[in-house]
Amino acid sequence: MSLPHAILTALVEKPSSGLELTRRFDRSIGYFWSATHQQIYRELGKLEAEGLIRALPGRQPARGQKKSYEVLPAGRAELSCWTATPQDPKPLRDTMLLRLRAAAVVGTAGVEADLRRHLELHERQLAEYEEIERRDFPPGRDSAEDRLRHLVLRAGIDLETFWTQWLAHALAEFAELPGDEPA
Repeated sequence: MSLPHAILTALVEKPSSGLELTRRFDRSIGYFWSATHQQIYRELGKLEAEGLIRALPGRQPARGQKKSYEVLPAGRAELSCWTATPQDPKPLRDTMLLRLRAAAVVGTAGVEADLRRHLELHERQLAEYEEIERRDFPPGRDSAEDRLRHLVLRAGIDLETFWTQWLAHALAEFAELPGDEPA
């Protein structure tokens, strides 16, 4: 049920249209909770039907005019309740780790090249997060909202740091493997 809560969070921060939400997901929330344009619009309809958000009245009634949405008190209450409810961490499900386990019994063909590709992707993501940190969180930005948003970004930085270090270690292990035979 987290996509509705991600949308409620974004709308509490700033009333937005579906297109604006999609762009905001691409620039920030999407780094840790992705959603397609269609998913966002579908969820907006559900949230509106449930009385958690409403479309803001348009300045001029026009067909095809984009609707902006705001969170209603019931939506804020739902978000507060969800935030306060304990949740267990989700188990890690990573295809690369499963592929490495399978490579132990069927051979490693193609895996090393993909490890290198993953390393490059994680290095790029890490650089992007670090740039966001430099740009959006200069020294002195320490309101409660900024500190919590920065904490979320730090999680992304720390996860990407973990993956880049782990992938470098995995590639070093690959360099020492005796061949392409199953174990």
